[in-house]
Amino acid sequence: MPDIPPAGSHGGDGPRIARALGIDPRTILDLSQSPNPFAPDVASMLDRHLDAVRRYPDPSEAARVLAEAIGVDSPRLMLTNGGSEAIWLVAWEIGGRVWTEPEFGLHPRNPDGPVWRSDPHNPSGRLADPDEAADVWDEAFYPLATGRWTAGRAGVVVGSLTKVFAAPGLRLGYIIADDVERFARHQSQWSVNSLALAVLPELLDSADLTGWSEAIAIARKELAELLRRFGFAVEAADAPWVLVHAPGLRELLAPHGVVVRDCASFGMPEHVRVAVPDSDGLARLESAMLLSGVEAKSG
Repeated sequence: MPDIPPAGSHGGDGPRIARALGIDPRTILDLSQSPNPFAPDVASMLDRHLDAVRRYPDPSEAARVLAEAIGVDSPRLMLTNGGSEAIWLVAWEIGGRVWTEPEFGLHPRNPDGPVWRSDPHNPSGRLADPDEAADVWDEAFYPLATGRWTAGRAGVVVGSLTKVFAAPGLRLGYIIADDVERFARHQSQWSVNSLALAVLPELLDSADLTGWSEAIAIARKELAELLRRFGFAVEAADAPWVLVHAPGLRELLAPHGVVVRDCASFGMPEHVRVAVPDSDGLARLESAMLLSGVEAKSG
């Protein structure tokens, strides 16, 4: 049995697991990250825009198109190098603290300052109640949970298009704020690459947020039912993942090419977060569970 490398801080462990197993990373079912399982084929879109790599990036038009799609005034939106840069830029400017623990690890954890809150909450997956308040909303998974780009709340919003379109390597994120210029002044020149900017309008044309969120809700229910059949306690809320009390499940599944998100970095060492897969992924997860020796429960 190969040695399985320890979990990283933010999921996406598939390539490291593949190297440990000596297999092609493309054969890994990586459920340790939670992108849209029903996203279109981004690779074919990128093929049509490869000439963009010969140009220096100019985000102005792509930012305008995204603002129009989301329904905000263009001067209120800036593009970033993924959601992580959006978080970093806002945290650098205003600092802040998390609404509660556990919470996403990249959010600042100062003793005071503006309150940050992921919606849906990460890792529980629960959407915020209408009366809940925060100063900075992380809506990276909000479109997949609700079928809408944003809740349109007051304050600052950070988001991640690479979750919506299942393309984390593109590094496309954004900030929405009335005074977005204060965050832009910390951003390096040419932060968002030309290829990502060029493909963004086509990505937006392909978006079906309502259809995707409905499909994810159905697939999430099927995932929760599968895991419960194997005797696991599952919290299935509103996000494109479920939270599972399953000590050691990552180590059991990884040798069979399936990776789930260890939640030790959330302070929940006996839990894993399992991304919602499509139907083929669900069948593969079931097979890996059986191969790992996890027994389905009768009844």
